[in-house]
Amino acid sequence: MRKRSRTVALTILGAASFAVAGCREEQVDAQAFPDLASCQAAAADGGLFTAADCDQAFSEAEALHVEAAPRYESLEVCEEQHGSGNCGSEQEQVSNGGSGSIFMPLLAGYLIGNMLGGAGRGTAAAQPMYRNASGGFTNAARTSTFSSNSGRGTMGANQFARPAATMGKAPMSRATASSRGGFGSSAGTRGIGG
Repeated sequence: MRKRSRTVALTILGAASFAVAGCREEQVDAQAFPDLASCQAAAADGGLFTAADCDQAFSEAEALHVEAAPRYESLEVCEEQHGSGNCGSEQEQVSNGGSGSIFMPLLAGYLIGNMLGGAGRGTAAAQPMYRNASGGFTNAARTSTFSSNSGRGTMGANQFARPAATMGKAPMSRATASSRGGFGSSAGTRGIGG
């Protein structure tokens, strides 16, 4: 009887460990690049991602930028959130001719993560990166603030969650941006190491 109790206890303990491990957030290898050329150069040197990963991820990040970049009712409000010279009109940044009276931050880089995929090889997921008013960078999902737009690290897969769409929605006013504490201000700061 004692032997059976020990087996049952080990089975329960093993199941509990598996459940706890299942609750932990998946960690992914990630790298930030200021532009596509930097990613391509890293791929040529045997980096985390292939040239095809770079192309796919940059296309995804650019599409997310058009769909989900924060939008502001004036250039002044945008620059309060992203810094002077880091904003442009939606019309300049959206190929289907967005509004000239809505302003968005300019792309300041791309965050690429190596998500788990089939056949033992991961697939790349991406987020656009924007400057924030304090000189750092943040992703479109507003889940993290980074000290740099280049480097490599490990982070939670939730950093690549699809951000809410802002295209076609009312742009943020100064009051709206202030009530939200500013773009990306509630996120934790992360460093991306080289």
